[in-house]
Amino acid sequence: MSRTTARSTTHLTRRLVQLYAGLTLYGASSALLVRAELGLEPWGVLHQGLAELTGISIGVVSIIVGAIVLLLWIPMRQRPGLGTVSNVFVVGLAMDGTLALVGEVDGLGARIPVMLLGIVLNGVATGLYIAARFGPGPRDGLMTGLNRVTGRSVRLVRTAIEVAVVVTGFLLGGSLGAGTVLYALAIGPLAQLFLRVFQLPAPATTTTGPSAPALPTTAAPPSEAATPTPPAGPAPVATPPSGQAILPQ
Repeated sequence: MSRTTARSTTHLTRRLVQLYAGLTLYGASSALLVRAELGLEPWGVLHQGLAELTGISIGVVSIIVGAIVLLLWIPMRQRPGLGTVSNVFVVGLAMDGTLALVGEVDGLGARIPVMLLGIVLNGVATGLYIAARFGPGPRDGLMTGLNRVTGRSVRLVRTAIEVAVVVTGFLLGGSLGAGTVLYALAIGPLAQLFLRVFQLPAPATTTTGPSAPALPTTAAPPSEAATPTPPAGPAPVATPPSGQAILPQ
C-alpha cells in the first residue's frame, strides 16, 4: 500500500469516527437536557411535545421527524450524504439509550449542572460531526433547501422554521425554559470553538518520485458547515458553501 493510500485511509477512518462519535454525543447531550427539565433546544421541544402526545419515546419521535424532514428534500432536489442518513437514526437511538441509563435528576442544584453539561457536550458534538464533512443533518438541509428555492436569507428561513417548531412543540407539551434560552445563546460560540478543535486537514494527494510534480491537494467533499444561528438544535456555523453541512438535529 502506498504512503498516500495509507494516509487517505487513515483520514477517512478519522472522519467516520468523528461522525459517529459526534452524532452519538449529540443524542446523549439532548437526553441530558431532557433530564435537566429546564428547557430543551428548539427541535427537542417539538420532539418532546410529540412524545407526550403519542406516548412514543422521544428518541423514536426524533427518528420519525428526521425521516419526514428528509422526504421534504425530494421536491427541493437536495442530495443527502452518509452523515444525513446516519443523523436520522444515530441521534434518536443515542438519546433513548442515554435516557435509559440516566435516571431522573432531583433538585435544582443537580439539574443546573446537568443542563450546563448537556449544552457544552452538544457544542462538542456539533464540532465533531460537522468537521467530519459527511453531509448536513435533515433539518439543516431543509433550511438550506428552502433558502435556495425561495431566495430568502438563511437567517430568515432558519428563524421561521425554528419559531414554528418551538411554538408547535410548546403547544403539544414540550419544555421551554432557561435551558432553551441558554442553549440559543451558547451553541453558536461553542460550535465555532469545537469546529476549530476538530477541524481535519485535507487528505494528502501528492505522489512521490524523482520527477513527479506535486499535485494540488483535493479536500474531501464538504458536508456540514454553517454557523448556527440561535436557537438551533444540531445548528450551522457560517453560511454554507454549496453542499456543506450544518447541524443535526
